[in-house]
Amino acid sequence: MKRVTDPLDDKVKARIVGRDRTDPGYVSSGSEHSAHADDDVASPSLSDLFFAFDVDDGGDSSPESNDSDSEAGRLMCDSSFRNADLIKPILLDRTDEFRNVLLAQVLKAEEVFSCLKSDKQIMRRNVMAFLRGYGYNAAICKTKWESSGGLTAGNYEFIDVLEKDSSTRYFVDLDFASEFEIARPTNSYDRLLECLPRVFVGKSEDLKQILKAMSDAAKRSLKSRGLHLPPWRKHRFMQNKWLGSYRRTANLFPASFSSPSSTNMSYTVECRAVGFDTAVNGGRLLLPATTRTR
Repeated sequence: MKRVTDPLDDKVKARIVGRDRTDPGYVSSGSEHSAHADDDVASPSLSDLFFAFDVDDGGDSSPESNDSDSEAGRLMCDSSFRNADLIKPILLDRTDEFRNVLLAQVLKAEEVFSCLKSDKQIMRRNVMAFLRGYGYNAAICKTKWESSGGLTAGNYEFIDVLEKDSSTRYFVDLDFASEFEIARPTNSYDRLLECLPRVFVGKSEDLKQILKAMSDAAKRSLKSRGLHLPPWRKHRFMQNKWLGSYRRTANLFPASFSSPSSTNMSYTVECRAVGFDTAVNGGRLLLPATTRTR
């Protein structure tokens, strides 16, 4: 090194060695950014540029796990915690006695009619009939809306129960969590999704908060993956599913379902009568045939 640098003067040596700028002998080569830019933005090294690329293998290599120290990752984690903080108190609240008993009856009905899980519509009608047999003002609610202002048309069906004394409306959804599944979810969104119950029973105030939190989380998760938010996962669409204009019916049979008197078809279904009073509704199922219980 001495053979190379000895013939050079101090200024040239400083350029080669890279003397600190605070050194009085430092001379700029004229290739740096302005002082203002250097103060605000640190120039990345070659290794920083190389390792900054995010390789998504569909596992834990999401921006929030590989780049958890970055501002974007921190904000996403903070948002996920805030959303979880909004949802968990709602689902863990046990102060509403009417809701607690109603949820227990819904789960009981699901167990009784477990043989009908493959047909959600039939299952929903039987659960509704079960609740009515126990004196609940239960019905099937059908929401339907047209496309307008960027909103995609759609329809949805669930059960609602009106409390007798206060006419408070309780929403009953037998497959609630699945309505919030998205493509390539981040780890944070997966954890938030796990907070949601498969069977939801709650009031409109609770439902509104959950919809807002989940829609916000879905938008952030998809954006971090470079994906667009699909129309059926937008907040307005999700609101219309449960909170839009609806038609309420207590009919045991869907409009498109043939009544037993108009068909010669027969079915045999075996269901478990776990804790189920067969006197309720005469042990009746919503199928146009003889039903055996065991």
